[in-house]
Amino acid sequence: MATYEEIYGKRVDVLSSDPTLTSANEGQVWYNSTTGTLKSVVSFASVTSQASMARTANKNQGGSFSGGSSDAALVASGSPGTATATEEFNGSGWTAGGAMNTARFNDSGFGTLTAGVMVGGMTPSVTAATELYNGTAWTTNPNAAPEALRGMCGGGPSTAGILYAGHGNPPVYSVASDKTYYFDGSSWTVPPGTMNTARANMSGCGTQTAALGVSGESGPVGGPAQLMTEEWNGTSWSVEPALNSPRANQGPAMCQGSTTSATILGGNPSPGLAIEDWDGSSWATSPATLATTNSQAAGQGSSSSSILKAMGNGTVTCEMYEVSINTITAAAWSSGGAYPAGFQGGAGFGTQTAAVGAGGAPSPTFNLKTFEYDGSTWTAGNDMARASGSPYTSAYDSGSGVLTAGWAAGGGYPSPNALTENYNGTNWTASAAMPASRRGGNSSGPQTAGLYFGGTAPPSVSTTYTYDGEAWAGGPAMNTARSNGGGTGVGGSQTAALAFTGDSPGQTSNCEEFNGSSWSEVTNYPVACSYVGYAGSQTDAIGTMGYTSGSPSVTTTFGYDGTSWSTRPNASTGRLNYHNNAGTSTAALIFGGEAAPGVTSAVEEFSGETTAAAAKTLTTS
Repeated sequence: MATYEEIYGKRVDVLSSDPTLTSANEGQVWYNSTTGTLKSVVSFASVTSQASMARTANKNQGGSFSGGSSDAALVASGSPGTATATEEFNGSGWTAGGAMNTARFNDSGFGTLTAGVMVGGMTPSVTAATELYNGTAWTTNPNAAPEALRGMCGGGPSTAGILYAGHGNPPVYSVASDKTYYFDGSSWTVPPGTMNTARANMSGCGTQTAALGVSGESGPVGGPAQLMTEEWNGTSWSVEPALNSPRANQGPAMCQGSTTSATILGGNPSPGLAIEDWDGSSWATSPATLATTNSQAAGQGSSSSSILKAMGNGTVTCEMYEVSINTITAAAWSSGGAYPAGFQGGAGFGTQTAAVGAGGAPSPTFNLKTFEYDGSTWTAGNDMARASGSPYTSAYDSGSGVLTAGWAAGGGYPSPNALTENYNGTNWTASAAMPASRRGGNSSGPQTAGLYFGGTAPPSVSTTYTYDGEAWAGGPAMNTARSNGGGTGVGGSQTAALAFTGDSPGQTSNCEEFNGSSWSEVTNYPVACSYVGYAGSQTDAIGTMGYTSGSPSVTTTFGYDGTSWSTRPNASTGRLNYHNNAGTSTAALIFGGEAAPGVTSAVEEFSGETTAAAAKTLTTS
């Protein structure tokens, strides 16, 4: 009998502990002499939910270029309503891109996020119009496609693309196409060879020399979904083994990969949750399934092992299918231990597992209370040092730092104050007053190098002050006066802070960065709002919840990467205003605030996406 080494060219190592696992360990087998187990690392398939798109619910969208990747995706057009909208995915969330010139749906695309092509679709009549995307804006290509079609498949780069199948206008609306077309970045040509079975609303992937066409409707359009698979070799189409489950109406590019390794996601008939993998010779049903129905959706991925499914069936939900050695835990909000009482407008600082909440409203007796959080429960600490009573001296103040070295400044209602205090993890100690009275401003940085910016005197102001733990000094003004906005908290500093949204006096979406010398305007927050929750640093922050005119309570969350804002998973408890904040962009804490019809004690924790490789113990069973 052949040995393992003779078969695989590797020996079974004997190790006292499992190695640090990476993708290089996949398929490796070793014996753990400490536990007495034979172990290996194997890949497995999984589906995780992703941040929803920002647009109104759509279906029949195009985009999802097969030459892109699951962390650099593009979805454009769609119906109803936002048929020119473009959104880009960066691996964490969605941000708005340039609008298309021709409103359409059921079109098809290929290329990449920075060099994309969109062609055909309904406008509402079927069109041959072709548009090019450069990562910022769409331009109309002077050469339209040879034929007006919808429901086609596309693949390849923008300078060597392939387009095939689809159907046209009445009276040929119900007649599927068997045509194949090439695009060179400017002009269209017709290569020899047609598909063996004309189809529309099919899925496909690949290039001009190696493409795959899967399932679809063979006509009349709207008829039963098909099982058939065809492969293009650059000259002709050949019939290949069929799918295990029929599916159609998937929209462009729900099949991703190559002719030797592809995956197809969702589709009709409902509920369209099944996933199948292609190895170049046959289809196998994956043990993983999608969570939501997925016909008329868009997909994105440069390989069959990492695919983003976006929207479909009139929803904005997104899911990621991955084949990897890693266990992937998607970013999400979860409930934390409730605050001891419902409140709003206090100071919050620290980390998700070592946080402080101090002061707040609604009652003067609650106004000076301090509570510490260990990641699950709150424990009462010593009261703040400032005088109690009305007006609410510590309501609507702002804090930063860590549990054992924090600080809080300003606050007061109805009149603001300039009071400042330091916290050492046990007691509060009065410090030098700010140069001017403020409430509703933001604080950033540690106790010995803090920054306080904005707030209301009233009215809203643009002033900035620096704090060294003992004294204050003036700093450069922001470009936009604001109060009740978002900032960076402990993740920021005197030389790297972020300010966004707020009342100015009307709600603003303006965003600014501070470099220690001046404030500069950067990409705006996606919505004009105030009272947002926030956490993180200047280059890695989140903003969540808050008050948006016309929406009394929101759960929307956005992330900032130092350049642009994109969507993140929504929170569970919508809050209007005055909630407290602590932590980082991947381990944030939001507590208290006003959640209609009144103040809340609810606590929510945000955790960013994590990946971890795990070894599998081999057994004889």
